[in-house]
Amino acid sequence: MRPEHIPNIISTLRIFLVYPVVHLMLAERYTAALALFVVAGVSDAIDGFLAKHYGWQSRLGSYLDPLADKLLLVCCFVAGAWLGLLPVWMAAAVLLRDAVIVTGAIACYLLLHPFDGQPILASKLNTLLQLAFIVAILFNRGVSELPPFLLDGLLAATLATTIASGAIYVYVWGRNYRLETAQGRR
Repeated sequence: MRPEHIPNIISTLRIFLVYPVVHLMLAERYTAALALFVVAGVSDAIDGFLAKHYGWQSRLGSYLDPLADKLLLVCCFVAGAWLGLLPVWMAAAVLLRDAVIVTGAIACYLLLHPFDGQPILASKLNTLLQLAFIVAILFNRGVSELPPFLLDGLLAATLATTIASGAIYVYVWGRNYRLETAQGRR
């Protein structure tokens, strides 16, 4: 193992945390689920820091890191909706956004060329808010009840960035497709 592989190994380990986190949620062991979820979140920050600070970024990592994030978040949103911890429509919005992004990425790859897999700023903000929202609902059930206005505010902000970031991806990829195909006709 070479040091530059560490970020990808951390991302892979984060993928392996998805099942235990969701299992603990479904077993209504919210404190334990919260602890593992926080470990996953900290691992995301560590692998990102290592990749950027030491130049250990790789094409594999550009796919693996967001895959790990999305698997964890989507599964937690679905489990949270199943348990009544969050509205079903919120989980549906998260699923729809990610389906649109995956479909757009596949279409970009098939119709144009491979892409770099780097998220836009709105997507990074959305991921941060989705993480914060899951932490809040698990904390609310497992540790201490949070004020409803805090949960409602996080829900609204998460929904807004979920919709906005999905729409921005559709706009940017649609614009890029039009520009690149127009250049190809010249």
